[in-house]
Amino acid sequence: MNAIFGNSISMAEKSLDYLWSKQQTTLNNIANGETPGYKAKYVTFEDEFRNRLSAARRGTSAEIGKIINGSRYYVRNTNDESARLDGNNVNTDVENVELARTTLQYQYELNSLNSDISRLRTIIKG
Repeated sequence: MNAIFGNSISMAEKSLDYLWSKQQTTLNNIANGETPGYKAKYVTFEDEFRNRLSAARRGTSAEIGKIINGSRYYVRNTNDESARLDGNNVNTDVENVELARTTLQYQYELNSLNSDISRLRTIIKG
């Protein structure tokens, strides 16, 4: 399939994995919004992915494919100070906005992937 789409399917897969993890992490933060001492978590992916792709910009498609497949996301704790007495630093308003944003990104990425697959189906049918 990479011969037809290049690395776009692999990139879509990595993006969907990242966005799914980001949604789960945000939902976990919201669920723990009232848990004393809980520290909000966040997922990082974009910066590392961008840096790795920039470094391989002049590489072959196979080299770029290896970079895409080797990319990982990381779940990290926030270091933000808590204004609450119980030590919890979750801001549920911010988390809800982030969840909505991530959900829209996920839907957009799925639509893009479905469009690619539909084009492939059209090519195969002739």
